[in-house]
Amino acid sequence: MKYIKRILLLLLIVIIVVVFLNYSKLNIISGYASKYMASATYVADRDSVSIVDNDLKMPLVELAEVSLNSKNASASASVYGLMNRKAIDRQGLGTVLVDSDYDENEPYLQPNRNFEKIGKPYPYGHLENKDTLLPEVDYDQLEKAIGIAFANPEVQKTRTVVVLYKGYLLGERYADGFTKDTRVLGWSMTKSLLATCYGILEHQGKLQMDWPAPIPEWKDDERNQITLNHLLRMQSGLEWEEDYSKISDVTRMLFLEDDMTIAQKEKELVAQPTKIWNYSSGTTNLLSGILRQQFRSHQEYLDFPYQNLIDKIGMHSMILEADVKGNYVGSSYAWATTRDWARFGQLYLDKGVWNGEQVFDSSWVDYITEVTPDSDGTYGAHFWLNAGGIYPEVPKDLFSCNGFQGQHVYVIPSKDLVIVRTGLAERPDFDSNGFLSGVVKAVE
Repeated sequence: MKYIKRILLLLLIVIIVVVFLNYSKLNIISGYASKYMASATYVADRDSVSIVDNDLKMPLVELAEVSLNSKNASASASVYGLMNRKAIDRQGLGTVLVDSDYDENEPYLQPNRNFEKIGKPYPYGHLENKDTLLPEVDYDQLEKAIGIAFANPEVQKTRTVVVLYKGYLLGERYADGFTKDTRVLGWSMTKSLLATCYGILEHQGKLQMDWPAPIPEWKDDERNQITLNHLLRMQSGLEWEEDYSKISDVTRMLFLEDDMTIAQKEKELVAQPTKIWNYSSGTTNLLSGILRQQFRSHQEYLDFPYQNLIDKIGMHSMILEADVKGNYVGSSYAWATTRDWARFGQLYLDKGVWNGEQVFDSSWVDYITEVTPDSDGTYGAHFWLNAGGIYPEVPKDLFSCNGFQGQHVYVIPSKDLVIVRTGLAERPDFDSNGFLSGVVKAVE
């Protein structure tokens, strides 16, 4: 009996020490757990047990105890009963973290959607894809390549793969619990969507990338030299810490702020624009706030991405989540099926043309794939690049949308390929080079 008591006492001491050392992080931990659980349940319609056993099995996050309340479509989480956080689902806007002051009965605006199906085969429409055998494709090699992505599932943790070639669905595969209709969180792939809104506005003649960022708070200091181009290339020179392992600028913004457009705006310069490259989710949410300024009303802002991009090209599954103040969280929170993420890549492969309509100018693709100085050939304008050879056996013209835990939409213009992979692990655990080079070999 004494032995058991000593073990329990030791266990209690360990728990107290862990809580003490991580107390300041508990708000972030329970915030992450409740927000992700709410979205994965009410947006992605996934099984809660699977979410806990897989998605939330992360260091520290797994300490959170999570519960669902289906009556008001919410999720709550706490760590050892401390720092309880709650996330609720808002129709059309996804889920959002709220505090005790939030009035769940207060009306809110939501985007107007057009779910009219396009009468063309996938990916350009909603009819079944053409079952076409292309003579130049080595289908055995393709299956082998897709197999690379799903090999060693406990390490690589691939969930979905879709491969498009010359506008045809060449192959796809899904892990257990996922189908072609399962929405997947893109995390930072959302940044590329947000940037595309700027390409569309430029095509419409409503703004230019060399315009100074329209931030009144900056007009009387050195920050007034920051342009939209600097922000899109992560070259603003503004201070920002993008570290998810601790309380940092990015975790405070995503899990503690009601208005996520403000965090980067309030930062000071640490270098002149163009002098450094510093990846910043705060910059993207600042751009979301600037995007909102381009419209006369909040409703027009909410409608714009859907009317001019998402629903226009048939990405009807996509949900852009917003913060408490109704700003799209362009840094992190877009959900869509893997097939719809692939549509987005196909739009870029086709240089902005969709079913005969120019959504954004073809020169926009040249702009976002131009290497940003000091990025080691890895970054353009809110898109990632292979110009520096990060995937050594893959064509260097590859560009991609990248997200946390290995969410990717890869576009390889020289091979007419769009490749989407989603999962819970990224390089080096996920063999991206082997997977991509294997798919390329299948069409060579």
